[in-house]
Amino acid sequence: MTISPLNIIPAILLLFTSKPLANALSFLVGFVVGVALVLGLLIIIIGGAVDVSPDSGNSTWAGILKLILGMYLLIAAVQKFRGRPRHGEEGSLPKWMNGIGEYTPGRSLGAGAVLGAFNPKNVVVALATAAAIAAGGLSAGQRVAASAVYVLVAVLGVAAPILVMLSLGERAPEVLEGWNVWLRHNNASVMSVLFVIFGVVLIGQGVAGI
Repeated sequence: MTISPLNIIPAILLLFTSKPLANALSFLVGFVVGVALVLGLLIIIIGGAVDVSPDSGNSTWAGILKLILGMYLLIAAVQKFRGRPRHGEEGSLPKWMNGIGEYTPGRSLGAGAVLGAFNPKNVVVALATAAAIAAGGLSAGQRVAASAVYVLVAVLGVAAPILVMLSLGERAPEVLEGWNVWLRHNNASVMSVLFVIFGVVLIGQGVAGI
């Protein structure tokens, strides 16, 4: 999630609006809330549905979930790679980003929350994370701490363009535009590689857990 282009590109585009920092910061806050809320709900649901602690005898449930998610990501990797833009073609973006130049801070907040919570790829990663936390035999405090670390790492990519804007001053627009162009063109390739790596890791963990 940290380097997912579709999480980062909206933050970059919002920095070229009439209220750049207000919009981008609102988007970041919404994204944090969305990611944290979904992860918390999934941990509660998984933990309540079945006891997956290591000594429960049912921990294979988490392994099966990871195996399924890993296979899904490998299939998604193939689809992403096949749909990548060819040489000279411009990468496409979701239609909802077309009007992002007119966003207000309130709308940016909502967009960040929706993207963080409902982006299917974000949900897959959150599911795998929730299964790992639920199966870890952790105390309530440790679960909160593990969740906080996950959320912090997950939102670093969205926060990065804001940090660039604040630190580079006049050079920031040129740098951010370069990021935007590269991410748009290489989105499918980057995500397909990430899906393969993470899919293989989840399948390995799933097999070991079963």
